[in-house]
Amino acid sequence: MAVEITKEEVFAFHEGGKVRVALSKPLETQKDLCLAYTPGVAQAVKEIAAKPETAFTLTSKRNLVAVVSDGTAILGLGDLGALASIPVMEGKAALFKTFANVDAWPVPLAHCRQGGADTGKTDPQRVIEAVRALAPMYGGINLEDIAAPACFEIERVLDAELDIPVFHDDQWGTAVITVAGLINYAHIAGLALKDVKVVMNGAGAAGIRIADMCKAAGVQDLTMCDSKGIIRADRTDLTEHKRRHAVTTDKRTLKEALVGANVFIGVSAAHVLTGEDVKQMADFPAIFAMANPDPEIEPSEVAAAMAGKPYVMATGRSDYPNQINNVLGFPFLFRGALDVHARTINTEMKVAASTALAMLAREPVPADVQALYPGENLTFGPQYIIPKAFDRRLYEVVSYAVAEAAVNSGAAPADTDLAAVKAKLQAGIDR
Repeated sequence: MAVEITKEEVFAFHEGGKVRVALSKPLETQKDLCLAYTPGVAQAVKEIAAKPETAFTLTSKRNLVAVVSDGTAILGLGDLGALASIPVMEGKAALFKTFANVDAWPVPLAHCRQGGADTGKTDPQRVIEAVRALAPMYGGINLEDIAAPACFEIERVLDAELDIPVFHDDQWGTAVITVAGLINYAHIAGLALKDVKVVMNGAGAAGIRIADMCKAAGVQDLTMCDSKGIIRADRTDLTEHKRRHAVTTDKRTLKEALVGANVFIGVSAAHVLTGEDVKQMADFPAIFAMANPDPEIEPSEVAAAMAGKPYVMATGRSDYPNQINNVLGFPFLFRGALDVHARTINTEMKVAASTALAMLAREPVPADVQALYPGENLTFGPQYIIPKAFDRRLYEVVSYAVAEAAVNSGAAPADTDLAAVKAKLQAGIDR
């Protein structure tokens, strides 16, 4: 069901911002003041100086994430600058708090373009230096709305250099949720992921990482297309990230690639797919058309093309079933990582999140969640392969899967008490 909103309502909602500081300790008496600031604070300062690891227990660091952007790729709006990115960064911080009780703060970065300008292409080194400088305050870094290809280098370098998780949601968020949907499509279709033929359109940051995640989850047959057609091994115009997914084939176009494909994944542009293209796919196809605000093909056109035959349809929109929504991923990836003091969010943790999301969608939906979506039948099947964002079970199920994968993969200390982590998550589910 579409939600109608006006510009006036949006401005009223944003007036004064969406985030603010709240105290976690009382500051009401003279003793409180002595504990919070001088002279008592000196004891905490000296302890952290002697034992840096105590910053995670004696400050807000352990539950605080920086939401960092240079404003070069804001939503689907493009390069509008650091200042204009603030409403999105505040929104991200609000989602972190609402869904996973993670404290997050917007960090828009100016003067991080080439030559130190406020316009133009991102200078990766300037962003890296800025984030490196502010990192001591935070337990994790969420990179946001930074254009490709700079985003790849920024995440890679910071993740290697810092001892806290660094995660670019535009690269990985959509990928984690898409793979969850893909896992459940394969389950319904009775296919192993290694036997699923996937065709992708769109080879930007999101597309590249969806391809990476698909292969990490078990997909072996994946053809990626960009604006020039299939990313073939004989092309000479490929970036290193595209070349990693190049294939050897006689086919050249998206339409040719789709013949016999089980799954179409689109992170590209509106209306690049037609009903006739869908008819050329394998029986019981899945169409993940995630261009925003208008998908690669309208669900009504897919329904007409299938003429009553079974299929799966997913989009990035909330007014259609099976929304691929990043809020199902990033809050819980960080919640799980923070709870076990993980140094990174690695592939194993991302796949664990995808798998947990897929498994949760197969469970009966609580009545309170169903009540929020009166027009939808939230019973596992082609119309419901992805959990809903307001399903409170995500907090425990996905966060714990990430935490467990972090410990098992070596991203977090091996002696972590996972039973205690699980108990804490269970206690917080009704927060």
